[in-house]
Amino acid sequence: MFKKLLIITLLAGMFNLPSFAKDKKDIGNNINDKEYPSAEKVLPQKKAESEQPLTISGSVEKNVDMTLDKCIELALGNNPQINAAFQDVLASDARIKQVWSNYFPQLNWQSGYTRIRQLQLSDVFRENLTYNYWLMGQVTLQQMLYDFGVTQNQATIKKLDYEAYKATLTAVINDIIYQTKDSYYSLLLALENKRVAEDNVNKYELFYNQAKAFYKIGMNPKVDVTIAQSNLSNAKLQLIQAENSVNLAIAQLNNVMGVPFIDKYDVQERLNYTPVDITLNQAVDIARDSRPELKAAELRVESAKQTVKLVKKSYFPTLSVEGQYQRGGRHIDSNYGYSVGGYLTFPTINGALIRNEIKEAKYLYDKELANAQNTQNAIYLEIQNAYLTLTEKKAQIPVAILQVKQAKENYELSYGRYRVGEASPIELREAQVTYQEAQLAYYNTLYGYNSAKASLEKAIGKNLVNEECPIELKK
Repeated sequence: MFKKLLIITLLAGMFNLPSFAKDKKDIGNNINDKEYPSAEKVLPQKKAESEQPLTISGSVEKNVDMTLDKCIELALGNNPQINAAFQDVLASDARIKQVWSNYFPQLNWQSGYTRIRQLQLSDVFRENLTYNYWLMGQVTLQQMLYDFGVTQNQATIKKLDYEAYKATLTAVINDIIYQTKDSYYSLLLALENKRVAEDNVNKYELFYNQAKAFYKIGMNPKVDVTIAQSNLSNAKLQLIQAENSVNLAIAQLNNVMGVPFIDKYDVQERLNYTPVDITLNQAVDIARDSRPELKAAELRVESAKQTVKLVKKSYFPTLSVEGQYQRGGRHIDSNYGYSVGGYLTFPTINGALIRNEIKEAKYLYDKELANAQNTQNAIYLEIQNAYLTLTEKKAQIPVAILQVKQAKENYELSYGRYRVGEASPIELREAQVTYQEAQLAYYNTLYGYNSAKASLEKAIGKNLVNEECPIELKK
C-alpha cells in the first residue's frame, strides 16, 4: 500500500496531478526560483543564428564545409614555409647558371685621362717633362677555354645542391601535411569533446528537474537539489572549456594552413577509424624509396665527395684567350693599339694551405657519411614509433567501444533507479562521470590512432589510402 501511495505521489509531483500529499505542511517550502531557477536559465545560452557567421566571404556568401582535403589544399597554397623552401629551389637553380657563366666571354670597357710627370726623365733631361695621356676607349674581350674540370666540378656540386633543395621542399611539404592532419584531428577531437559536454549538460538538466520534482513532493531532501544544481554548474563549466578548446584548435589549424585570419567555417567530418594494413618491413621499404630526407642525405654525401675532387684541382691552371683594343694617346684620338694572346694562368700555390684544405674536405666527406647513417637510423626509429603507436591505438579501439557500452548501460540503469527513487544522486553522478570519461577516452583513442596514422605517413613519405570504416557512438 505504501509503494502505491509513493508512486501516486511521485506522478502527482511530476505531472501536477492533484494529490493529498501536496496539502501536507510537512512536505517542505516551495521552490525559491531565485535560489533554484529553472534549468533553462542556468544552461549556457546558445548564440542566435545571426551571431553564428559560419561563412567565408566571396562573390557569393555561402556555408563552406571544411574537410581534411580542403585543409591540405589551403596549407599547400598558403603556408609560408613551403613558399620559403620553394624559393630556395629557385635560388639554387640560379646558382647553377652562375657557375656555367665561367664559359661565357667577359667584356670590359675603360676610358680615362691621366696627367703625367715622370720624375726620373725630368731629372735626367733637366726640364719639366709633363704631358697628358688620353684613353678614349679600351675594349678587352676575354674568353676562358678550359680550366681542367674546375667549372664542371663546381656545376656538379651546385646541381647536387639543387636536388637536395628539391628534396628539402618535399620534406617540408610532407611535414606541413602532417601538421595539417594532426591539427585537423585535434579539432575533430575538440568538437567531439564539445558534443560530449553538451550531452552532459542535457543529462544534468534532467537530473536537476528530477531532483526539484522529488523535493517538491517531499521524497528527497533539499540537499539533492543542491547537488543537482552543483552538477549542472560543473557541466556548464566543462562546456565552456570545451568550446574554448574548439576555438584554440581552429586557431592552431588556421595557423598551420597559413590563413590565420580566415573566416569561420563548418567542419562536417567526424573522427573515424580507417584501417591500415601494412607491416613494419613494408613501411621501411616504402621509406627507402619515398622519404625525401634519405635522398637529401645521399645528395649531401655526393656533394662532399665532389668537393674533395674540386679542392684537389687547386693546382690546375686556366687556359684562356684575350684580345684588347686601345685608342687615345697624348691627344684624344692621336693613336691606337691592340693586343691578342693566349694565356695559361697558374694559380698562386700554397702547398701547406691546399694540403690542409684537401684534408678538411675529406673529413667533411666522412662527416656526411656519418650524418647519412644517423638520418637513416632516425627515420627507422620514427617509423617504428609511429607503427607501434598505430598498432597500440588500433588494439585499444574495440576495448574503448566496449567501455562506452558498459558505462552507458550502467548509466541507464542508475538513471532508471533514480527515477523511481531507489538510487542516490551520488550513485547517479558516478555513473554519469564514468560514462562521460568512457566517451572521452574513446574519442582520444580515435584521435591517437588517426594522429599515429598521419605520423606513419610522414615517416614513410607516402599516404596510406584504405576504405573508411566509420565508427560512431550512438547517443
